[in-house]
Order: sequence, then C-alpha cells, then structure tokens
Amino acid sequence: MKLTNDTVGRRGFLAGSAAASLVIAFNLTPHGARAAAAATNAKNFAPNAFLRVAPDGTVTVLSKHLEMGQGSYTGIATIVAEELDADWSKVRCEGAPADAKLYSNHLFGMQGTGGSSSIANSWDELRTAGATARAMLIQAAAAAWKVPAGEIETSKSTLRHAASNRTAPYAQFVSAAAALPVPAGVKLKDPATYTLIGKSAPRLDSNAKTDGTAQFTLDVYLPGMVTALVARSPKFGGTVKSVDAAAAKKIKGVLEIVQIPSGVAVVAKDTWAAKQGRDALNVTWDFANAETRSTTTIVADYKKLAQQPGAVAAKKGDAAQALASAAKRVEATYVFPYLAHAPMEPLDTVVKLGPDSCEIWAGDQFQTIDQGNVAKLLGFKPEQIKINTLYAGGSFGRRANTQSDFIVEAVAVAKAMKQKAPVKVVWTREDDIRGGLYRPLFVHKMEAGIDAQGNLTAWTNRLVGQSILVGTPFESMMVKDGVDMTSVEGSADMPYDVANILVDTHNAKAGVPVLWWRSVGHTHTAFAVETFLDDVAKAAGKDPFELRRSLMTDTKHTRLKTVLELAADKAGWSKPLAAGPAGVLRGRGIAAAESFSTYVAQVAEVSVKPDGSIKVDRVVVAVDCGVAVNPDVIKAQMEGGVGFGLGALLHGEITLKDGEVEQSNFHDYVPLRMDEMPKVEVFIVPSTAAPTGVGEPGVPPIGPAVANAIFAATGKRVRELPLTQEKLKAAIASA
Repeated sequence: MKLTNDTVGRRGFLAGSAAASLVIAFNLTPHGARAAAAATNAKNFAPNAFLRVAPDGTVTVLSKHLEMGQGSYTGIATIVAEELDADWSKVRCEGAPADAKLYSNHLFGMQGTGGSSSIANSWDELRTAGATARAMLIQAAAAAWKVPAGEIETSKSTLRHAASNRTAPYAQFVSAAAALPVPAGVKLKDPATYTLIGKSAPRLDSNAKTDGTAQFTLDVYLPGMVTALVARSPKFGGTVKSVDAAAAKKIKGVLEIVQIPSGVAVVAKDTWAAKQGRDALNVTWDFANAETRSTTTIVADYKKLAQQPGAVAAKKGDAAQALASAAKRVEATYVFPYLAHAPMEPLDTVVKLGPDSCEIWAGDQFQTIDQGNVAKLLGFKPEQIKINTLYAGGSFGRRANTQSDFIVEAVAVAKAMKQKAPVKVVWTREDDIRGGLYRPLFVHKMEAGIDAQGNLTAWTNRLVGQSILVGTPFESMMVKDGVDMTSVEGSADMPYDVANILVDTHNAKAGVPVLWWRSVGHTHTAFAVETFLDDVAKAAGKDPFELRRSLMTDTKHTRLKTVLELAADKAGWSKPLAAGPAGVLRGRGIAAAESFSTYVAQVAEVSVKPDGSIKVDRVVVAVDCGVAVNPDVIKAQMEGGVGFGLGALLHGEITLKDGEVEQSNFHDYVPLRMDEMPKVEVFIVPSTAAPTGVGEPGVPPIGPAVANAIFAATGKRVRELPLTQEKLKAAIASA
C-alpha cells in the first residue's frame, strides 16, 4: 500500500461534520469542559480530542504518543475502550495530529513521547474521554427510547434496556449523540467491573505489522518524490571545506548535489542511486573544531577527573568521617562505554515543502520541538508545519532529540533543492551508528565503609560523564546546581538506608553528541549501585538479598522491597542452584531498581565456562507498574528490556579512534542474538495505584543481576563494560 496525497491524513477527521462521526473532546477543568461542549456544538474539535466513533461503530482512539513497538497504542486504546464499553474488535488507534495545545504530554509540557510516560499520561484523561462518550450514547438512546438513562446498560458496543427488552449497537446512536452537549463530571467505572483493563487483549498493531500494511516512513511514496542521502563529517564537529561532485553527478539517477548545514546531500531518483552518488563524492573536511580524541584518552581524562570532588548531587551525614572510621573499606571504579540506540528501522523522513507550508511524514517522537525547529529553519510559524506521525521501528530515545537532527536535515535538503519535489531522506544504519547520538560514556568511582558488626555505614559515588541536558530546553527543569539529575538518578536517590552518603558528579566535556538512551542514567547507575552492593555484601559476610532487604526500612521503599521479595521467592533464592556440567560454574544474582515510578527486581541464573563464555539461563522478573492495563504488553516489555539490556551488557560498545567511530553495523555493534536470549519469567504485582510505564524500567536491573550471578559463580568482577568473553576469561585466569 502506498500513501499518496489523496490519502486521508491524521487530520482528515477534522473536516467531517458531527453527523458523520461522534467526536469526544474534554478538558479536566470545568472551564475546559464548557469550552469543549461549545466547540463540539459548533462542529469543531476542542482541546484534548482523543476519540471518534464512526457511523459503522468503529472506535478510533487518537494517541498523542508515538507507537514505536512498545505497545502504547494498545494500552492507550484499552483505557478508552474500557470506559466506553467498546467491542475490542471495533477499536482502532492512530497517531494524533501534531498539536501541542490539544495533545500535550503532561510530563514535558509539550507533545512528545518519552520517559515511559504514555500510559501514565493517558490514564485520567482517556478514562474520562471513554466514559464521556458512553454517557452521551446512553443519553441519546434514553431520549429515543423514552426511558431513564440510569436503566440503560452497555457492553461490547451495545446498548441494552432490560425492562423494555431493547438493544441497539452504538452505531445506531452516533449521530444523535454527536448533537448532544458534552457532559462534565462523568462517573468512571468501578475497577471491579473492568472487562478489558487487566486482561491481555490482542495488540492492535500486530496484524498490520504482520501483513505489511502498517505504514512506516520507508513505506511513504508521494508523486514525484525523490530520495536523498547525506555525507556527514566522519569526526564530530567537522565541517565541509570543499566538495568535488564531478564523479557523483555522473551516476545514473543522481539529480542534484546540495550542501546543507550537516553535510552534503545527494538527491536522486531512488535510494540506490543516491547511495552510489554519495560514495562517489570527494569531500574535504575541516576538523579544526572536531573531537579528535580516542576512547582510551577520554576514559583516562575522566578517571583523572574522578579523583577530584564534583558538584554534590546527594549528601546525608558525614561520609568522609564514616569511611575514615570504618572497620572495612570497599572500593571500585566502573567504566561504561558510549552506546548507540541502533533501532531496527534507521532514521528517515519524508518532506513536502510548499511556499507557505511544510508537511512531514516520520516516526516522530517530539512533535512540538520538531515543529518549532523546522519552523525556525524555514521562517514559518509552527502551525504551518504539519506532521504525520507514523509507526516507528524502534527508537530507544533516538528519535527524540532537541535539535530534531534527522527531521531538520530532511527539511534542509528540501529547502536547498532546485527541483521542488517531495523528498525522502534516508539514513543507513552505518550513518546512524557512526554519526548519531549516544548514551554517554561514564566513569563511577565508589567507596563504602563497613563497621565491625558488618553494617554498611558509608557510601560514596562520584560520577564523571557528559550531560544530556545542558544546552537543551529541559536544562532549567532537570539540571540543579550544576548536576544533571538524569545522570545520577538511581544513585543520588538510591533505595537503601545508609546513614552516611555522598554522591557527586562532573559534567565532563567531550565533542561526542549524546542523548538519553532507554532508561537514561539508570542504565549505568543501577549497574554501579547494585553490583557494588554485592561487593559490600561479600565483604560484610552477608547474603546479597538479605542485605538489600535489611536496608529497605523506609516505607517509601515498600514497593521496591515487594518486587525484590517476589523475584527472590519465584526464583527460589533460598534453594541451592543446580550444579552445571563438569567445568561449568553456575551462579545466581539479584538486582532491583526503580525508574519512571515503576519498580522492577530481577534474578538471573548464569553458566560460565572456563573460556569466559557466558550463558544466561534464566531470568525471573517482578514488576510493579500500578494498574496492569494489558498484562501481555507488560510481559513483552519486561522480556524486551531483558534482551535489550543483555545486549548492551555483553556486546554494546561505541569506541572512537582519533575521533572517528569504529563500529558501523550489527556485525561490529552487536545486539543480543536469538540463541543468547534466556528463559524469562515475569510476575506482575497486583496494584490499584495509577499505572506507570514499562517501556524502559525492565532494562536497568538485568545488567547488574547477570554481573552479580557471574560474581557468585566465579568470585571475579569485570567493571569495564561490555562484559565480553575475553574480559571475563582474563578475570577468571587472574590470581
């Protein structure tokens, strides 16, 4: 299926009359409810329009959040369908138009997806949207049947009045309901009556992604569209000095060579011609302001910085004094590499640029920021930028960046082209891995003190790494007293009751562009905290699980303690682990972490051969994410988080040589392979708390759980990730 200009877009429903479809809009404030009612009566949409019911009874939910594989469309639609009492087979979900006034993420104050916020953002407003639609359909039926609205029941998109033995599908009353004013203060369902929430309803996007009808950016073909690839500097910060395009222009299918701020674009009839043309370019780069250090130099510089006090992120008691008087001291230094996001679908954008408008098709994660950056480039107003949000084949944070790099670049190409035609700008996987944005490289220097009774009395953690927030619109919210709070989360607020704590940090300077990465700072802080705690347990002669429990005395740690205990119980922590084959060492490790208000604990079982090769045999996951909207999606995200985190632990590493990235594709930036995936068992804690996210929280605990299992099996630590076979073999062989 090809998307053309004649295809109805994401805003298509806005042009329809109220008689054609029932549109539900609301605002949580009374004033907003009145405005919504007035706008509906005027046959227009009001703020927060999330739902429409078509004449055939099809329910379409408009998601302000991007579906990038995490199941958000299914969860979001489930919330609406539950309160609407909709037939799940009639429910659809699609991306909402780019409009910050209507579809703001309450966490960010703009439209965008991230921070595992999709379900948490949608819970209250979408329950109200669904309940409001149901109330209006009931009212329409009550008026037609001349019966009290309170006597009408609903189920699976059907209205029923038992006393008069009347039933009718929702479709029959769509037009009548659309003419009614939008009520305020509708009653929400009692959770005890839920029929969809808490059940594993089939994902809404599975069929389309199976039969190929799902629309990704690569699937978009507009009449007259051309394709472009961009040559970018091999060193970060390099700029174009000169271009010899003679050879590139001779390639069949190459149409134009244009220079843009990020490099040189080759515009061609198709992707292959554009790639051949780019390969034929002869670009001379200016590296005067480029990053030219190698990874080894950067790490050495960071380690030197770690010897000096940094900006204080957390302080409790007197850690220095407690360390000085400790009976035992434990020390460790960790090195975490740069990591690429490497989504399965590389970056791509389609742009149709007009004299006073710009239309974009993309798996867009930061609609408001992207609208603003494109408008600035073109000298337009943000409302002149229309964004069609399509499915994205993964992101892990990559498609959400404050410079809108891949979208702005595509618009820059469209602007620079002499031939005014729609253009698709494609990044190859090599483009993104060699010249994208990365999880920052970090160094942690840690010390702990233990008294004569084996009690943990002091804890220090000094972090050195680049800030992902300094210089961004989020700096004022998340950088406090020089501390990027996303870098120290899980360390500055670790869930263990220690009398004396000091966490400080250095926002290091480097020319490598960095960005949030799935679970952000928790990806390195959880590893450092949870593995170092096992080192402390060994030094104190205590069981790692029991030590954690004993340090979770504050009631604010109750939910994390619950998942810790559940994971340990389901994994059989108190029972000896079965021995492996001759020469194979086996171990069990535990770790827990809270991220994005979701609590996850994991127990990993591993087998280690003498050559350092590792097999993660089993992972038990316990998760508390509040109300479990769709347990199957939660389970899938926990499993996916385990696989994603394992890949980073065992293989993930971006290294630089003289400022240039050495990796290029999945052969040398290796994700977890199928045969490496362990058996994963997921246990969801029943909860009545408001739901929180599950897209990211499954990642932080897996690395430390596996590392602790290896430590239990071998007594050896590898503190410079990734934890490769070569490193572990060397550790095992060491005295």
